[in-house]
Amino acid sequence: MPILDKHMLEFVSRSPEQTRRIGMRLGSLLQAGDVICLQGNLGAGKTTFTQGIAQGWGSLDSVSSPTFIIVNQYRRADGDLIFHLDTYRLDSAAEAEQLDLDSYLADGALIIEWPERLGDLIPSENLWINLEHVAEEHRQLNFHARGKRYDEMLDNIRDSMFGGK
Repeated sequence: MPILDKHMLEFVSRSPEQTRRIGMRLGSLLQAGDVICLQGNLGAGKTTFTQGIAQGWGSLDSVSSPTFIIVNQYRRADGDLIFHLDTYRLDSAAEAEQLDLDSYLADGALIIEWPERLGDLIPSENLWINLEHVAEEHRQLNFHARGKRYDEMLDNIRDSMFGGK
């Protein structure tokens, strides 16, 4: 009997490069309307993981943490967009509501750092990834799929990482 259900995947990354590669696998699956939530303390690897997502997706733009500007936008050659939100500096729910997540989702995929600060504003269907600093270069990544689309993404990641279900 599996320890985790089909909606979950746990993985320990042993280096920033490995964290980026896992992000690349996820990025290759992203479509407009997708919501990826990255929860973890400062230094847990959220930006490194996002760099991998953007690279796997085919971003023309380099990735940096949007902590001070809240939203970064990344473009692909075909005109598709990813919006990278960092809600760490939001002071209130009213400030969070002004972000208008729906407008981003209409135009592209959404990656949210510190999603717990947005509460009910986050769509109920999403891929929630908790990143945890385990050792100097080791990060524990816990994926939790919420919704059929995200279960399929997780199956695809699982198959590409481990070959089979």
